[in-house]
Amino acid sequence: MKAAIIGAGPGIGLAVARRFGKEGFEVSLVSRSRDRLAALVAQLGDVRATAHAADLTDERSLEAALAEIGPVDVLVYNGAGAVRALTSVLEVTRESAQDAFDSAVLGAVTAVRAVLPAMLERGSGTLLFTSGISAVHPLPFLGNVGIAVSGLRNYALSLAEALAGQGVHVGHVPISAAVVPDSPASPEAVAETHWRLHTARDLHEVVLGDLATVKAAISAP
Repeated sequence: MKAAIIGAGPGIGLAVARRFGKEGFEVSLVSRSRDRLAALVAQLGDVRATAHAADLTDERSLEAALAEIGPVDVLVYNGAGAVRALTSVLEVTRESAQDAFDSAVLGAVTAVRAVLPAMLERGSGTLLFTSGISAVHPLPFLGNVGIAVSGLRNYALSLAEALAGQGVHVGHVPISAAVVPDSPASPEAVAETHWRLHTARDLHEVVLGDLATVKAAISAP
């Protein structure tokens, strides 16, 4: 069994790799930095892991990495937050919106198109996506990211509907809490949620945290 983790980093990406690796999966990590990838693989210890450098916003780069990885049982797309700059809704420009859309949506589309045909051919597979609460609830300070991740959510849930009955399960995890230890959205909690979505296959979306907590944190002095 093999899982590709797109947008792998030292938080959620590493935790997902550990969780799936614990169950015997080979994990293929994808991100821009070769040095970061090497460090992540070293931290995985006995987990079978490979590293593949690619720019999620570059279609050919990401396609090449996924071709190198080959067929996978699970795709975890964790690149929705890879923006160069966060802009509030009143400051959103065409460029800042495109920046967020490239990583959150177009990178996901590229990844899905690379792995989905083989999943459909064998009649099994899982597509998992991580995003933020602005995918579900508009938050003005997350202007460009909110535009993008709401598009990612629409894409994920549309995939879930279109793929029903074909053996490919789709799950989306919007995060509505700090990604820190002991949080409802700690890296380990996100990883466990992805694992449950993959194994239970009864839900298409699980929100970690709640909007009230986010709003309270924003308004705190």
